[in-house]
Amino acid sequence: MKSNKILNILIALIAVVGGILFIRIFMEDAEMLQTDGDLQNKVISPIIYFSTFLFYAAVGIAIVLSLWSMIRNPENLKKTLLGLAVLGVVLVLAYFFADSEAVLDTQGKVIPGGEAGTATNKWVGTGIWYSIALGLVASAFFVLDLVKGLIKS
Repeated sequence: MKSNKILNILIALIAVVGGILFIRIFMEDAEMLQTDGDLQNKVISPIIYFSTFLFYAAVGIAIVLSLWSMIRNPENLKKTLLGLAVLGVVLVLAYFFADSEAVLDTQGKVIPGGEAGTATNKWVGTGIWYSIALGLVASAFFVLDLVKGLIKS
């Protein structure tokens, strides 16, 4: 119960700070805010830094709590490592399927930075194949679950 109160106070504090920073933006003249770099830096930068800090804190807390949960339950650790290994194998397969050919525009000319053999082209292709593979697996499980639901009915 005590930790719930502390969490509520922390959430309220974050909301108040965010609200104050947000209100500061609306207190300034809109035209001046668009043209004056010093004013932008004075008013907008604090809310960006605050939001970035909250984002990194949320990611860090999520990672730490996930790791803590896995350490406390070794069975989950085995399942997680197996899942990561399978994702790694899919990534390696996607990398081998990806090509690193030149990227052409509609006129058939090579786009700047899209020359043949670049690492960027290879990793973009890998990302596309990886997404396709994971999408196919997800679709297969969706259809399987749908068929199981129809059979039970």
